[in-house]
Amino acid sequence: MSHVYAIANQKGGVGKTTTAVNLGAYLAAAGQRVLLVDVDPQANATSSLGVERRKLVHSTYEVLLENIPAQEAILLTRQVRLDLLPATPALAGAEVELVGLLAREQRLRRALEPVIARYDFILMDCPPSLGLLTVNALTAARDGVIIPVQCEYLALEGLGHLLKTIYLVRDNLNPRLTIAGVVLTMYDARTNLSRQVVEEVRRYFPAHVFQTVIPRTVRLSEAPSYGETIRNYAPHSPGAVAYQKLAQELMERAR
Repeated sequence: MSHVYAIANQKGGVGKTTTAVNLGAYLAAAGQRVLLVDVDPQANATSSLGVERRKLVHSTYEVLLENIPAQEAILLTRQVRLDLLPATPALAGAEVELVGLLAREQRLRRALEPVIARYDFILMDCPPSLGLLTVNALTAARDGVIIPVQCEYLALEGLGHLLKTIYLVRDNLNPRLTIAGVVLTMYDARTNLSRQVVEEVRRYFPAHVFQTVIPRTVRLSEAPSYGETIRNYAPHSPGAVAYQKLAQELMERAR
């Protein structure tokens, strides 16, 4: 059975792409067939997997706006069982171009339908906004949204807007949409602030927070510059161990 998740938070710098890429890598390493869909015009998930955006023939933009079949844009990555539907900066124009299209909120869902059965997990990396691209991902996310929350000051700032958007999409476009989980990221065990944020988020989302907490590490920040996942770049680092545990936890929840 296929599981489709959006990874979203309109607040930037919370670890959405890091989570999407490395969670996908460890799901694939565990034997799952994984598709990572880059829905962010910054295309950081694409470059994090070593794909040169300038050389792409098709991307999420063409799939959404020009009706190119998703299977024609999907690429193999360096890791077995991890595929990528890449993005380019051209996707930035999609927010405006989608406005005049029929069923604009459902274009990604419909584009993914022909390929869903090929994968065990589909992860969609959303932009740091609540525009039409994120709404498309939430509409396509039939198994819910995973929300990364950084263990820093004002961690819950703006989450009310995200939750309101989730409820609106659920009520009008995707009745199956739920909060699949909250991932605590950038945890620094040396500070009282990180521990306080963990406690606060667990109070705010008592039934949804993953037990696995992602630490703040230099290796996680370095890996994308080499076009590698943390699994390949620093497989024994604390960040790698954490994402491996998170993948196991997600698989257990998905059963």
